[in-house]
Amino acid sequence: MEVNDELQDQTVQATMLLPVCGRAKASRMFPDILRDDEAIRMVDGMDYDFAQIEKSYATEYGSLCCLLRAKRLDERCLAYIQAHPAGAAVNLGSGLDTTFDRVDNGSVHWHNVDLPDAMAFRHQFVPPKERCADIAKSMFDYTWLDEIKTGDGSAFILAGGLFYYFEENRVRELICRIAEYFQSGEVFFDAQSKTAIKMSNRMVRKTGNKGSEMYFYVNDPRKLESWSPKIRRVESVPFFGELRKDKRFKLSTKMTIWGLEKLKMGCLISVQWGAAE
Repeated sequence: MEVNDELQDQTVQATMLLPVCGRAKASRMFPDILRDDEAIRMVDGMDYDFAQIEKSYATEYGSLCCLLRAKRLDERCLAYIQAHPAGAAVNLGSGLDTTFDRVDNGSVHWHNVDLPDAMAFRHQFVPPKERCADIAKSMFDYTWLDEIKTGDGSAFILAGGLFYYFEENRVRELICRIAEYFQSGEVFFDAQSKTAIKMSNRMVRKTGNKGSEMYFYVNDPRKLESWSPKIRRVESVPFFGELRKDKRFKLSTKMTIWGLEKLKMGCLISVQWGAAE
């Protein structure tokens, strides 16, 4: 299927092609870590020249990061769904994400939230599914909160590769509004340090995309505890874990992983509110 010109423009929405390409490539290289068959299907079915992305972004390390982020989000989401079977799951900035296909337990109420044009693009490759509501709104249009179906007042909010593109005050307001709306829940997202954000911006520009600057960074996750009195815990989750010792990776990948962990340049963050488990 052809990718139209509008989505090939240099916009934040255009970056939705980057992670799906990375997940597809890494799934083929490391299926034992995670195999995203839907990502492979989408990339193989797109009439789009991925050459620039492959050259500048979809290196072994870049692709591995896309796959590992998906794996960590899956793990956290599955744990929440198990603990809160009547709760809701919300994928903010869903893009071409395929988490639902991997974590669906046959009863979860899933919600994808993204901008109208991005959602229309998603529907070209990911058709609507049962118990998976697609909400075509900006995440800053807080009326989307009223469309979330939760049986116990709880919600797991997934935000993979999203918050980077917004100033800290907007991310803070969003998380605080979510925590005010739901009785309990968790926002789980990936974050980088200020130094890592600068490096990522240079990497994305190499793909030809100069319209999706990244702004939000987290040097100390503990500071997020002060964002709202509703927040009871902020947890930093290691990104690579034991995989940093994997002997299959190229030397350049191993060195990059070592450097990023040594300098604490990236992690996944869980912001939790409401009653403790």
